[in-house]
This record gives sequence, C-alpha cells and structure tokens, in this order.
Amino acid sequence: MSETEQATFGGGCFWCVEAAFERVRGVQAVVSGYAGGRTEDPSYREVCSGSTGHAEVVQVTYDPDTVGYEDLLEVFFTVHNPETEDRQGPDVGSQYRSIVLYHGETQREAVEQYVEELEATGEYDSVVTELTRLETFYRAEEKHQDYFDKNPNQPYCRMQIPPKLEKLESKHADKLAPEGTPGGD
Repeated sequence: MSETEQATFGGGCFWCVEAAFERVRGVQAVVSGYAGGRTEDPSYREVCSGSTGHAEVVQVTYDPDTVGYEDLLEVFFTVHNPETEDRQGPDVGSQYRSIVLYHGETQREAVEQYVEELEATGEYDSVVTELTRLETFYRAEEKHQDYFDKNPNQPYCRMQIPPKLEKLESKHADKLAPEGTPGGD
C-alpha cells in the first residue's frame, strides 16, 4: 500500500461535505474540523458565531494510488456551490465559505488549474473559492464526526445531504466505493 496523502476542503456545513467524501473510493478517513482562522482550538459554538475566522472543513486522508487529488477536486466542486460567497444553501456566514486549504504547492497549482478549467467550460461564471495554505487543522468535537451516518433522520441532514449525494452519484459514480464499504477499504 502506498503512503496516504491529505486534502482539506470547506464547502458549507461540514456534515454535508464529510458525507460525500466518505463515499469516495480510496478515501481512508474524513475528519470534520475547523481551519483558516485565527482562534486556537475553537469550539463549534465559537466557529458558528463567525468571530474566529475559521471555516467548517473536512480533512480527507486518501490513497493517491486509488484516487487522485484532481478526483477529490471534482467531488468537492460537485457537492457545493463555489459561486456563493459565505453561503451554502441555508447556511450563511464566513464559516460556510468555499475554501480549499492546500497542503503544498502541487495541490495549490492543481486547484488553480482546475478552477481555470471550470470557468473556461462555462459551468461556473465566477468561482469565489478561497485558496490558502493550511496552517493548522482543528478537529471538531466528536459529536460532529460521521454525523450524517449517525443521524440520517435529523431534519437538516434529511433535507440537505441526500440531494448532494444524488448529484455526486449521477456525475461521479465511477469514483464511489461500493455501497456499504466507506472509501472502498
């Protein structure tokens, strides 16, 4: 088995983004957390206040021999709207911004190229996704980990997550792990 790599994305509520990445073949772990701000070790309540500068994000650990970083970008840009600033669906505030926190120059260049291609195709007119180097990732409280899988009938989850997963399946079924095998491992 090859060395794993990490990628960090924020596209609205981390429950939604986590649920999508947990279904991608080659993804070994998805951890919800906070990054991109100035407050050390913030709580969910602090991040939701909008005062920390952090975004709700997920940190994805993946096997690059099974799934490439560009594949993860495809998933990310499928399951959220990169044209809305500080908003995803009913969630409003800077903590819900579209953000890619890159782990090195190769990732930064891949994101820049991918966004350029997205805009060139006309799929999006103006991508507002923030691109910044990951400084520190703070793991969210345990109750936020695997949230959708543990709480599929919670009203927010029932309304917001299934449409994202359906879109992911319709556009990228080839990237998904077989049902019942998170990440295909």
